[in-house]
Amino acid sequence: MKSVTSLELTRDIDSLLSEICVTGMPIEINWQGKWFKIVPAEKTENKNRLSNLIKRPNVIIGDSEALVNISWEHEINLDLP
Repeated sequence: MKSVTSLELTRDIDSLLSEICVTGMPIEINWQGKWFKIVPAEKTENKNRLSNLIKRPNVIIGDSEALVNISWEHEINLDLP
């Protein structure tokens, strides 16, 4: 893995990002004695966005099938000015 200083990153950001894209290898950056990484990220397609959701099994308390037949007509006032 390639390592650069923050000064080198600032000076050569375009070529370093291009190198990451071509090689797929991350680059380490040393900034004030701390290390950071720039890594290529996998692009998620729009059709897979639902698969990225966090499962929360306790959100609906009770029978989830009962939500299908709820009638909201008595809660709505459609007499708008």
